[in-house]
Amino acid sequence: MKVSVVICTYADEMYEHFEDALESVRSQTYDDIEIIVIVDGNEELHERIRADHGDAEDLTLHCNEENLGLSGSRNNALGVVSGDVVALIDDDAVADERWVEELVSVYEKRDAIAAGGRMTPIWVDGRPAFLPEEFYWLVGVTHRGFAEPGEEVRNTFGSNISFRTEVLEELGGFATEVGRQGDKNLQAHETELCARMREEYGRGVVYNPDAEVGHKVFGWRTDKRWLLERAFWQGYSKRAMETLVSEESSAEESAFLGRLLTEFVPSRVRSLAAGPDAAKAAQLATLFVLTGTIGTGYLYGFLKW
Repeated sequence: MKVSVVICTYADEMYEHFEDALESVRSQTYDDIEIIVIVDGNEELHERIRADHGDAEDLTLHCNEENLGLSGSRNNALGVVSGDVVALIDDDAVADERWVEELVSVYEKRDAIAAGGRMTPIWVDGRPAFLPEEFYWLVGVTHRGFAEPGEEVRNTFGSNISFRTEVLEELGGFATEVGRQGDKNLQAHETELCARMREEYGRGVVYNPDAEVGHKVFGWRTDKRWLLERAFWQGYSKRAMETLVSEESSAEESAFLGRLLTEFVPSRVRSLAAGPDAAKAAQLATLFVLTGTIGTGYLYGFLKW
């Protein structure tokens, strides 16, 4: 089974991190891999990558004529991949050496149409003591209570997800009206695609936590104002998704909210009752604030969608 690993990049300041991501893919224990690098409308960056890595036999390099955003870039990658499976990783991530091998094992054992793994944090400037694990998903890290090993979920993170190539092609790729593009705030393009996949095939993404990818969480991502803005636009995006796909696709968010209110919050309250702890108190307060901010963004989405 040949795997096409796609890395999209566009910012000059991310170059050293892009190279870390690229090296982690080149260091995989699985051999049958091709690497597709899509530069999103930055010709100078494209030439720099070509000069440093363009002669590599395992790498295909493409530059978009203009900035298309992550969805458009990944769609362009579909035009050049030759693998049976397309695996996606971002330029601020580092794959464990067994990442592709673990993804392939899911396809071989489960005859899956999509597989994804666990995102682990790489705290570049230190772990924020106030951020509860239930909301690690805001910084691109698999959160507390996500899923059990082998469970079929709607989607994993877009920096650790893979699909059979034919499935991506039949679905027409990613919707370009969602996904990151400059300052565009509509997020979760992989959510929209996976919701369509579930509607079309009745199947989701098989979760294998042993397929690990580390996500670099830079200091600015743990700034409280940034987290609040991120939470607001995540709530907005959830509402937007409901207008694009069936209501059933939002069931996982509802289930998580239920666990948050009936399981995680009570367990945190009990923990605090057992003895004062400033960090735990801050995490509980942050949990309530972020939940409310997401709800506000969701309500705002009703006005726009």
